[in-house]
Amino acid sequence: MESEELIRQVMAEVMAKLGSDQVAPGSTITAAAAKGASARMDATKYPLGEKVPDQIRSASGKKLSEFSFDKVRSGELTSDDFRIAPETLEMQAEVAESVDRDSLGRNMRRAAELVKVPDDELLEIYNALRPYRSTKAELYAIADKLENEYGCKVNAKFIREAADVYELRGRLKSE
Repeated sequence: MESEELIRQVMAEVMAKLGSDQVAPGSTITAAAAKGASARMDATKYPLGEKVPDQIRSASGKKLSEFSFDKVRSGELTSDDFRIAPETLEMQAEVAESVDRDSLGRNMRRAAELVKVPDDELLEIYNALRPYRSTKAELYAIADKLENEYGCKVNAKFIREAADVYELRGRLKSE
């Protein structure tokens, strides 16, 4: 019984995050967000899970209304169903920007781009970006891969900028 209560508590937290942890404005995902949203999101639609739940879908395409503890327990929902959709992150970005949280909005858009990148690759990129772990050429190669294979233009630019700054500050791996 104790583990069932813990599962219920975790599910409640996940559902709350999935449904109401939404914030910020639009850029690279705006066309995709337009499919699921009739108008630009703003603070009046926050929390999205309560105000516009019909527009919230997971990366697997499940509607927010399809999530329940019973479906998790039965195996009908898997961990893949709990991955956030780029369109939801775009809506969060629009809400954030509507309250002058532009930096948060940009972060949401970068995250939206990265949804399609496999987790193991994201961890490799994270480690490669640590000081003295990569050469400038290696970081540029990572940026090229992100841009060409996954369409992550904003993140690719970010990594190239990091490589340039690391070079200026002497934080690159010796070749």
